Amino acid sequence: MNQPRPTNRRVMTLGLAALLMAPLALADTQFSAEMVQRGPDGKTTTGRIVKGDAKLRTEAVHQGQTMVRIGDEQRGLEWILIPERKSYMERSTLGPDGKPMVKPTAKDPCAGMPGLTCKAKGEEQVAGRSALVWDITISQQGQTATLTQWIDKERGPAFTLRQTMPDGSKVERNFLGKEDLSGRKTEKWEVKMMAPDGKSMTTTEWYDPELQMAIKQEYPGGIVSELINISVGPQAAELFAIPAGYTRMEMPQGLPPASPQAPAPKP
Repeated sequence: MNQPRPTNRRVMTLGLAALLMAPLALADTQFSAEMVQRGPDGKTTTGRIVKGDAKLRTEAVHQGQTMVRIGDEQRGLEWILIPERKSYMERSTLGPDGKPMVKPTAKDPCAGMPGLTCKAKGEEQVAGRSALVWDITISQQGQTATLTQWIDKERGPAFTLRQTMPDGSKVERNFLGKEDLSGRKTEKWEVKMMAPDGKSMTTTEWYDPELQMAIKQEYPGGIVSELINISVGPQAAELFAIPAGYTRMEMPQGLPPASPQAPAPKP
């Protein structure tokens, strides 16, 4: 939860390259996989993700240029590498006090999030799972807005089961059943986004409990994103290090500070 939850437009424009700038979400399980996104026009974009021990590497092509993002949670650093230029940029993921940032949890979804205030509303069952209900007030530029979230008690803020926005729009997950996908045991979920005018948009995702993330998502309009060739197991340490001969570049001005916490759920 970085700001108010993503809008439908943002959801539809998320590509593989966006993983390079999004906050890191680190599960305990180490694995590697290829990332594939297919558009309705048949065009395919590919990338790669590698999860190590408190480290994450993503690779993608952005504006015709390969970019690699490496995050090291224990050291509180992340690097963005540009292999064609043999250069990299570095930024800290530590808090202002020099310590690792506090991560939001189901019991405190506002932890480490400036400008947010949370008020507990109790516990309810949603889609067959226990959810903690929170009113979350967002204060930015002198304005405030309050949304309500039903956060999965076990999985935390990265898996919000229901959400209502101040303008009356809603997002809700519905469990469709368990399904084997490319040899993985997954949960199939329908994520329905409803606008105040009654219009709706539905995304289908296959959530992998072991990897703690969706390994396939089908968006309206024929866009499909998925992980393929998933291999679970320890990953080589050199994948999370800056290669020899790379030159450090300055981080562009105006780029927001990095954050190691999980991103807002992508209905």
